[in-house]
Amino acid sequence: MSEKKGYGLRRVWMMLFGILLIGMCVASYRMSGFGVDAFSCMNLGVSGFLGMSFGNWQLIVNAALLAVVWLTMRRCIGLGTIVNMVCVGYAADFLCWLCLDRLGMPVTLPVRILLLALGTLFASLGCAFYMTADMGISPYDSVALIITKYTRERISFRLARVLSDVTVVVVGVVFCLMSHGSIWAIVGLGTIVNACCNGPLIQFFRERISKLAEKEGKIA
Repeated sequence: MSEKKGYGLRRVWMMLFGILLIGMCVASYRMSGFGVDAFSCMNLGVSGFLGMSFGNWQLIVNAALLAVVWLTMRRCIGLGTIVNMVCVGYAADFLCWLCLDRLGMPVTLPVRILLLALGTLFASLGCAFYMTADMGISPYDSVALIITKYTRERISFRLARVLSDVTVVVVGVVFCLMSHGSIWAIVGLGTIVNACCNGPLIQFFRERISKLAEKEGKIA
């Protein structure tokens, strides 16, 4: 195997590991009962209203968003985009089923707090690996970039991300209320912690992962 292929393989493994961690993040947040990230909040609210599995609904939404990204910012699409949109929801569904239904894990308050902390760690570390691999970004993460592009940067990326996050949280809450579900299971402390800590932690881990990758050889 040539050096170039080896580095390509490393990027693929970093992307896959990062997406696995993101799936573990969503599962941890869901089991904690303290609320989930913004995009998962919407998908849990709507899927609960429709009586559909989280994984199936998230795949449908991601497919719709992917079509928009394809028409507007095709450069954002890569192998990581497809793996992310297909695998995260199903990985979260599987881990929740395994831990709660199959293994009967007791979800006491200390366990919930631990799951909240683990979810935050998995979210930032997973995004750091996924982004460092540079193999495309998820359809939802492209939304803020599209808004910034088509407003000719009159709306900054940061503001666009806040607007998109607030919008999907509101949608999730509305559908959760319509289905008489528990709002605090999808939006709460975990949502706030994710919003406040994810950015700084992603940057922290990305710097260290990039330095580690540079020591082993430049990622192609």
